Amino acid sequence: MRKVKKLFTLLTALYMSLMLPVQVMAAVDLNTKYEVDTNKIQGWPQAADIASDTGILMDADTGAVLFDKGGDQQRYPASITKIMTLLVAVENSSMDEQVTFTETGVRNVTADSSNINSKIGEVMTMQDCLHALIIQSANDAAAQIAEHVGGTEQNFIDMMNQRAAQIGCTNTHFTNSSGLPDENHYSSAKDMALIFREGLKNEAFRSVIGDADYTIKPTNMTSDKRVFHTHHPMFAPESDIYYQGCIGGKTGFTNLAAHTLVTAVEQNGTTYIAVVMHGVELSTCCLDSKALFDYGFRNFTKTAVDGGSVILPNGMDVNTLTTKSENNNGKVDTVYYVGDHQVGNSTVDEPAATPTPEAAVSETAGQTAASGTTGNTSDESAGTDNTGDSGTSSGEVSRNSKNTQDTRSTTAGEEGETKGIPALRKILLMAMAVMVLILIALLAALGRKERKHRR
Repeated sequence: MRKVKKLFTLLTALYMSLMLPVQVMAAVDLNTKYEVDTNKIQGWPQAADIASDTGILMDADTGAVLFDKGGDQQRYPASITKIMTLLVAVENSSMDEQVTFTETGVRNVTADSSNINSKIGEVMTMQDCLHALIIQSANDAAAQIAEHVGGTEQNFIDMMNQRAAQIGCTNTHFTNSSGLPDENHYSSAKDMALIFREGLKNEAFRSVIGDADYTIKPTNMTSDKRVFHTHHPMFAPESDIYYQGCIGGKTGFTNLAAHTLVTAVEQNGTTYIAVVMHGVELSTCCLDSKALFDYGFRNFTKTAVDGGSVILPNGMDVNTLTTKSENNNGKVDTVYYVGDHQVGNSTVDEPAATPTPEAAVSETAGQTAASGTTGNTSDESAGTDNTGDSGTSSGEVSRNSKNTQDTRSTTAGEEGETKGIPALRKILLMAMAVMVLILIALLAALGRKERKHRR
């Protein structure tokens, strides 16, 4: 029987391992077309469709989604994967660390793989490698960064997946640090926007993503400089598709992923993140992204609320929003909604309990004492004849003093009563105990008498 159970368990595990790749592959459906979901929100500015399969426009500050077309649908990310590689690297290393290239990185130096022609034993700084990663989209740099930071390439990939989960990604799984084709390597437009949004909170991330040009100086194995210039048309000032206020992004392409693009633009204190996936051409992705930024800046306004901000369609009053609040460790977190669509949030200190005013208590006590004491009237009459040089009557001083004494007397009386109650309770309990003992003694005597009677 045990052998049968073991055999059944083994067959089940084998079946699950064989089916997993099929399930993952089936999840990335490249044939389904999606509508613009945000156009269904009541009172929301209507947006034109984009040519890319999926896309999203997100406010970097609040995380509010202004445009959503299949934002949660899985797509192959290609080299925009390197945004996550950059984030995990800057969070777990320093720019001046020395990175030595090994077979792990150099194996990606091939004709069909973007690279910087690195050599085994070549040493560069982490800053050099990260700029090669983003500007040149170097796959050899991606693999070598992963091994250097994670100890092993696989450990770094595990770190990428763990970090994605912490950020809130629900449709993402990485199998490499570069974005090279793998059926189990996927993400979504919303998840990539969340990752980029998290990266913008890190100064080292912003410094790398914000450089359109970079030069790697000669190394221990290369006498020539390596000069890089951005491949992102919306970030290149000389490009016809350059977008004013663009602060960086990342391009991506494989045959299966088609073109993917992540871009951030900042104007007038508002930063938007646009992600488009599975576009036919890079230029198409750029035009889609431009349309999303234009839509966001023309139709929405950031409005401050206590402890945060909200993104609202132009003309919408913040007082029309619905809110949900919860207390967390002395803070009150509030989320703002248009219908059931989140548009912002705030965090403020939890209000302290309002104390009872002491002056009001004293005044009430004094009035009570005055109404119940006959001596107050004569004292007050006598005191009103004398006034001090300071302008304060001695009668007022006398009244205050008397009221204070009466208040103390009343308080003392109340305390006496309070103390008297436990004493009386003790006496009653002792009396009851004695009565119980007497009752027991009587019952015992009756029992003895009854037994004698029977005999």
